[in-house]
Amino acid sequence: MSHRQPVRVADRHAFDTLIDARSPAEFALDHIPGAINCPVLNDEERHIVGTVYVQTGAFEARRIGGAMVAANIARHLRETLADRPENWKPLVYCWRGGMRSGSMVTWLRLVGWDAQQLAGGYKSFRRHVISQIDTLTPKLDLRVICGATGSAKTRVLHALAARGAQVLDLEDFARHKGSLLGSLPGVAQPSQKHFETRIAAVLETIDLSRPLYVEGESIRIGRLSLPLPLVAQMRGAPCIEVAAPPEARLAYLLRDYAYLGDDRDALADRLGALKELQGKETVSRWQQWAHEADLPHLFAELMSLHYDPHYQKSQELHFRAWAQRQRVAAGDLSDQGIEAVAEAVLKLA
Repeated sequence: MSHRQPVRVADRHAFDTLIDARSPAEFALDHIPGAINCPVLNDEERHIVGTVYVQTGAFEARRIGGAMVAANIARHLRETLADRPENWKPLVYCWRGGMRSGSMVTWLRLVGWDAQQLAGGYKSFRRHVISQIDTLTPKLDLRVICGATGSAKTRVLHALAARGAQVLDLEDFARHKGSLLGSLPGVAQPSQKHFETRIAAVLETIDLSRPLYVEGESIRIGRLSLPLPLVAQMRGAPCIEVAAPPEARLAYLLRDYAYLGDDRDALADRLGALKELQGKETVSRWQQWAHEADLPHLFAELMSLHYDPHYQKSQELHFRAWAQRQRVAAGDLSDQGIEAVAEAVLKLA
């Protein structure tokens, strides 16, 4: 049975299922959105085949690897793919569009399915992601949501999205709230590549004639870096400042970061990073409050001594249009208050 020409990345949406034939570790690092993982070699098997290739040679590696690939494809046919109909049309990819995806396509076509192979594999998709970010970002009509710490900027984004506005939620993609205390308990950040994949997937769906709302971020969110074209576009974009009083912001932070009191030692440890900026005496007091789970005192001083004094200068440094920003007053940051802010932001557009 002859294979058709490999499929281009841009044509991947024409298929019923995307199958990633790489190992689970490769898949976890990054994959095409919506793909399912049907590895033809698992992580350990891939290591074994690589070792045999180095120590013994290509033929022995192919013989041993071939047996493993056949067994794994048989298992996928019995299990994951057992309920697929006769007219099912999958697109299969591996790292470079080589032997792993080729082997699976061969077997799926022998069964009778119209299976095809992605040209260039994951590497071609990765080039596509970078190209999409580079090409689409300068065309975006960005509106940057700014505000002092505790201004519920992320929740405002969610409220905007619920009203049909276009939103790019970078902190959701980064699995991090963007501040010193922004790591989420039990949630690891994704790889840099997967972060960029999530961004590109949104950009592909954007109507460039409509605004895209994004939270004002620094160049890094946790350990992840924003793509430089996106940083450049944000720096020149119009700013909308959510202006809420300190007491409203403190009340919001106590709700939004309540989980920090669950691991007091970890919280105190993270605060230690501020000793050089704030001095040992101040940070020791903060660490004591952390150990006591006294979040109201801790958050109030973090706002007044650490975050708020640098806020204005930071915004001026990061956003060229800061002086011309539009302000939306928020008397409170309750659920109803956040909804009112979102309504006011949309009226500005």
